[in-house]
Amino acid sequence: MKERSIIAAALIALGIVILGWFIKSGIDNFANKDRKVNVKGLAEQEVEADKVTWPIVSKEMGNDLPELYNRIGATQGKIKSFLLRSGVKEDELTVNAPQVIDLHADQYNNNLKPYRYIITSVITVTSRQVAQVRSIIARQGDLLKEGIAIVDGGYENPIKYEFVSFKEMKPKMMQEAIENAEKTAQQFAENSHSKLNKIVSADQGQFSIDDRDSNTPYIKKVRVVTTVTYSLKD
Repeated sequence: MKERSIIAAALIALGIVILGWFIKSGIDNFANKDRKVNVKGLAEQEVEADKVTWPIVSKEMGNDLPELYNRIGATQGKIKSFLLRSGVKEDELTVNAPQVIDLHADQYNNNLKPYRYIITSVITVTSRQVAQVRSIIARQGDLLKEGIAIVDGGYENPIKYEFVSFKEMKPKMMQEAIENAEKTAQQFAENSHSKLNKIVSADQGQFSIDDRDSNTPYIKKVRVVTTVTYSLKD
């Protein structure tokens, strides 16, 4: 009978200890459940554009429409010959249909010009050989020797540089951004006399590709910012 009492007392004591441990754990979890740190991780890299789109614009003005079409055709032929001699491939060229503006068709235009028609021609070079095309752009003045004047494309036909190999570098940049976020969170935890725990949530990161500056549009700055939330513990 005495032994049974001792065993019962021991079991009760053990139950009290276990219950106390669960209560303490619950209190700790409740106290720590809102202890989080939200940080941002940044990764940046400069890369060279790997695709260029170069619209080459030329214009002819006059009153005789058939003659203008002949002139624009001759101009297109000279431009294509120049490009092919310079190393551009045939499948990298696109010749758009000429656009015709009839100045006399505008009933609100009282300032009549000495010519009636303006024909605009656009030959577009689309290539992955960016360095080669850039060198040709620098030599487009050679067309002046052949009587060809290249017109500024303006905002409608700008030279565009792109970085299309972006997907290949996404995983590595995301990893770098998360590592930088973890360093920031670790520093925060140390400053608050805490320890970094597990990741509570994280986004996929916001990527952007911009020109490094206005003078070097063929150099791109790839940037990713990711937001990571960590829990903290004592």
